[in-house]
Amino acid sequence: MKKNVLVITGSPRKGGNSDLLANAFAKGAKEAGHDVTIFDAASDPVQPCQACDACWSAGAACVADDGFARLAPLMECADAIVFCGPVYWYSFSSQIKLVIDKLYAFAQTPEKLEANMYLMMVAGDPSPEIFSIVTQEFDSSVKFFGREAAGHLLIPGVYAKDDIRNSDALARAEAFGRNVA
Repeated sequence: MKKNVLVITGSPRKGGNSDLLANAFAKGAKEAGHDVTIFDAASDPVQPCQACDACWSAGAACVADDGFARLAPLMECADAIVFCGPVYWYSFSSQIKLVIDKLYAFAQTPEKLEANMYLMMVAGDPSPEIFSIVTQEFDSSVKFFGREAAGHLLIPGVYAKDDIRNSDALARAEAFGRNVA
């Protein structure tokens, strides 16, 4: 069955390992017959949540006119949402973290966010333990909506631009995209 797949990238390094991973995933998902949209949170920045509790009061998820104003409608119609970015200081890049913080709007109306959620991350550190904080935070965020994360693809040991090309990660990302549910 054809799905609407939304990939949210969050790396300030254009064309870097995260972007290559997202593009490989998108290629696999498209090959499987899905529609794919990539939203670059670094190019269309999301501002911090102001805790104003005005979510949905003006007909949109957030009253701020920022990247989330364009992202939230894409999230509403997505069947699958993939968060893709680098690990920065053992956590999410600020670009992804700001999107996750603004999921608060959907906590007010969880029926507007029905998508399966996936996590794809890259890290320069070669140890798989580098992902422990991001996977815990991501899984907890998804659990808040009463669901389990649909999957993780975690790629350690890629730091310099294009490092990911020297591994099987892009092939794994294509396969991950072909199997999106």
